[in-house]
Amino acid sequence: MHATDVALVQSTWEQVLPIADDAAKLFYKRLFELDPALRQMFRQTDMTEQRKKLMQMITVAVRGLQRLDELLPAVEALGRRHAGYGVTNEHYNTVAAALLWTLEQGLGAAFTPQVRSAWTETYTTLAAVMQRGAQQMAA
Repeated sequence: MHATDVALVQSTWEQVLPIADDAAKLFYKRLFELDPALRQMFRQTDMTEQRKKLMQMITVAVRGLQRLDELLPAVEALGRRHAGYGVTNEHYNTVAAALLWTLEQGLGAAFTPQVRSAWTETYTTLAAVMQRGAQQMAA
């Protein structure tokens, strides 16, 4: 990842944090619109707590991007846990679409093509590591 991408992701995430719960609500609403079957995975989940966990996880990942080598083992472990919940490779694409849409809604005009590209690169990188962790669990 390029330093400019990391800086863009980190600075724009700081703009999202003041509206963290609203952003998480938008994310899950969009996620379930894109794939209604995913709602089943959360049927016994306290969504207030889940929204907090989502935002905390993204915050840790975003703030750790400058030390990616230290972050990757935790991201791999996250992928293994998600595989245990039934997350498949296809779900990562749906999550990407929901995340980018949510960021666009929350950032408005600040969600420039360059910001979209930086977030896409970041998500793609981290999702690939999570998927690798999931594959290790399956093996």
